[in-house]
Amino acid sequence: MRNAFTLVFAAFMTAASCPEIEAAPNLTKVVIAHASMNARTAILWIAQERGFFAKNGIEADLILMSRGPVLIASLTAGDVHFGYAGGTAALGAAAGGVEVKIVATFTSRFMNNLVVRPGIHNANDLRGKLYGVSSLGGTLWMGAMLWLEHLGLDPRRDNVRFLVIGDQTLLSQALEKGVIDVTALDSAFSRKMKHKGFSVLGDFSQVNLPIMSSGLVVKKDYVYENPATLEKVLKALLESQAFILAARNKPIVIDTLMKRLRISDPSLAEEGYQDMMAGFDHKPYPSLEGLSNIQRLAKTRDPRVAKVRVEDLTDSRFLRRLDQSGFIDQAYSYYGGK
Repeated sequence: MRNAFTLVFAAFMTAASCPEIEAAPNLTKVVIAHASMNARTAILWIAQERGFFAKNGIEADLILMSRGPVLIASLTAGDVHFGYAGGTAALGAAAGGVEVKIVATFTSRFMNNLVVRPGIHNANDLRGKLYGVSSLGGTLWMGAMLWLEHLGLDPRRDNVRFLVIGDQTLLSQALEKGVIDVTALDSAFSRKMKHKGFSVLGDFSQVNLPIMSSGLVVKKDYVYENPATLEKVLKALLESQAFILAARNKPIVIDTLMKRLRISDPSLAEEGYQDMMAGFDHKPYPSLEGLSNIQRLAKTRDPRVAKVRVEDLTDSRFLRRLDQSGFIDQAYSYYGGK
């Protein structure tokens, strides 16, 4: 039975890996919204470009909704069927009475480096300093809290003040101009700042700061009304992840990153690629630890969040079924990934 499964799986993989192959007829159309434009979004782009959605009977329309509340509102209204977003948006939705389910967590830890201005050499030097974030209560703010905890600092006790600046481009500029003393940046921005004489005080690849950064979020009703479609989308994304993590596919992934992120410097795409290699969860079960961290931090700003049972936010049945069937292991075996 195992050999038969392997042969059938390989046949499907071979067909799907040929860009010129025609898509399967009668595709189910779905809208998938993603909350950011970064390397980890490549799991959606690769699934689309390499035919993994089509092979599983899905026609996916990928759209960017950079603000979590807007994404959740569209999910609630039915304009979006799947959200590729962080746990902050899902937890906020649940606190507001919207029933959603997280069916997979592809990245379950904070993946930004802690970058500081010249003259700051250790955790003690951060006392009394200004920490730049994109918003108060958002993912970067939560990542800041986790970094400070990891370094043994408390914002109130150690007078670390937060300053809302904006996205990573603006945060980098603020750090360079001396408006802020420290911030968290992804690898590409960190690399740029290092070349300008700034230091990385904390490297995300060397620590584990649990937080649900990237996951698949759906309405609870959709889970029960469209289980077959949900499983097809999940299979496409699992196969896409296996493809990405296989070293032999690196040139294809790099090319996709450069095209989709509109960057011309291959070294920047390389940084994003390495982030994915370090950050993607091999088997992306919903991360209760990451959600619990989000809840612990978010409830200090929104007391409603404390009433949410994070266990009720996750549904791992579909992923577990695919795992137990051997699908995930076979995907990695076929592509030669982790």
